[in-house]
Amino acid sequence: MRKIYTGIDIGTYHVKVVIAAAGESPELPMQILGTGTSNSKGMRHGYIIDTREATKSVREALHRAASQAKVRVRRARIALGGVGLDEVRSTGEVTLTASGGIVTEHEMERALRESEKRASSKLTNRTVLHTIPLEFRVDGTKVFGKPQGLQGTKLSVDAILITILTHHHDDLVEAVENAGVEVDGIMAAPLSASLVTLTKAQKTAGVVLANIGSETFSIAVFENDVPISIKVFPVGSSDITNTIALSLRIPLPEAEQMKRGAVTGSDVPPRQMLGIVSTRLKDMFALVNAHLKEIGRLRLLPAGIVITGGGSGLSGVSDVARAILKLPSQVSQIGYLPRSSSVDATWAVAYGLCRWAYAEEVAGSGHTLGEIIENAWDSVKQAVRSLLP
Repeated sequence: MRKIYTGIDIGTYHVKVVIAAAGESPELPMQILGTGTSNSKGMRHGYIIDTREATKSVREALHRAASQAKVRVRRARIALGGVGLDEVRSTGEVTLTASGGIVTEHEMERALRESEKRASSKLTNRTVLHTIPLEFRVDGTKVFGKPQGLQGTKLSVDAILITILTHHHDDLVEAVENAGVEVDGIMAAPLSASLVTLTKAQKTAGVVLANIGSETFSIAVFENDVPISIKVFPVGSSDITNTIALSLRIPLPEAEQMKRGAVTGSDVPPRQMLGIVSTRLKDMFALVNAHLKEIGRLRLLPAGIVITGGGSGLSGVSDVARAILKLPSQVSQIGYLPRSSSVDATWAVAYGLCRWAYAEEVAGSGHTLGEIIENAWDSVKQAVRSLLP
């Protein structure tokens, strides 16, 4: 029987479900068998405020996708991307005497676990989704590439821990499982989107992926093929709608249509409309600029900014990002899709979850999430390497 993979993206505005099957070979695009969407209920800024309502929304989107795909979904992967998502930086250090002074896979895992222990005071009420090594050192000397097989007395690691508020994590898992689906894996939404929107060349040179949702604006910064920072801001495209409604004194549904460029019969000049949208977008990208400055990457990402999510279709969004960040800017295209596919950038998170599940299976068990992230967009047929600088 053909193996299927299901990804569920639970956003504040929509729940999106993608059901996909593997292509004839790992190099070929996955075949999308079905997609389903529903209006999100019980959500606020990417987290659940009413589990029962959220479950209904998930069940509805799942039913639509499963009906289209003509399959029954028993397991799925989900993405978490609400305002509770954050990062913690930590360092772990272990002695190598137990392994005879040789760095092994086991010692690397020990160092990463140690980095989690050292960060425990910052992890109260938080669940660690991913622990990603940024840099290994043997006896204080930075290792370029894999430290495995090197000799020394001490192994250190600088790591980034991607965390989520525990109750947000548990509520989302509960909502999906109450819809009759077993949660097979959980990934931070910005990382999931990156699997199908960024190339290895972009991530190696340095790039920021920005996802404009309804009530959240998330970014993932990559450098040397490693995610070095993730941040979620509590603003989104619905704030632009609200500003239009207040500025022009019009109902919210009409403001939403005008934001998306629909002809509403309004006598508001297009230039005025564009000015309102542009002002709010400038505020949003100013947040990205401030974060890049904070992590020492201001104007230092050669691959620039790639914009995805529901707000990526707003008029002038790429131009505003380019002007504010002083970086190359583009709206994302989803890779690994058949040419005939109607799936656009708003489906990146859900489709990325399918790519992750497939890549993990092809790579075989026993590989870390970091290894899968590094290789999911490459030919997953190749040997999997560690996610290292």
